Amino acid sequence: MPRATVDTRAEIRAAALELFAERGVEATSLREIAERIGITKAALYYHYASKDALVGELVDPMFAELRELGDELEGRPVDAGDEAAVRAVVERFWELCLRNREVVRVLIHNPALIARAEIAPRMLHWRERVDAVLVGSDDPADRVRAVVALGGVQDTVIVFEGDDLAAVRGPAIDAAVRALQPGRP
Repeated sequence: MPRATVDTRAEIRAAALELFAERGVEATSLREIAERIGITKAALYYHYASKDALVGELVDPMFAELRELGDELEGRPVDAGDEAAVRAVVERFWELCLRNREVVRVLIHNPALIARAEIAPRMLHWRERVDAVLVGSDDPADRVRAVVALGGVQDTVIVFEGDDLAAVRGPAIDAAVRALQPGRP
């Protein structure tokens, strides 16, 4: 019977993300991903030559969003003293994390994958870029504030998975904005 869906690559990515979240990347085979959507392993290999290639395509949209945010901030720096502007950036980062929460969850639960697919250097590069532009300083104390603020936002989206994220969003963003205020210890 012919498959009703035409975007097989998207189906593969969705099934892989679901299985990786359930079982882990190492414990999930490409055959299992193929079976989940009703295609052959050969058909999956037609679209993705390896598990690393598939993982790369799962994380690329998140990196593209981080790059876009970094580019925008570099083109229009945020005054660290302008609480409304800082809040707008933190809110955008919250939404970015929320859209990519399953990918982040898979990465957190599969640290070997981060090293194998060379994801950590890419992730750190874009986060450091956003951190630096957001605080507008290379001072270690300022950079620490940015890392704590944005890292806390990212973690909140992941940790509170079963809770009502709408209720968590405001306090998480408020805490990050406070942490980013200049002159705070």
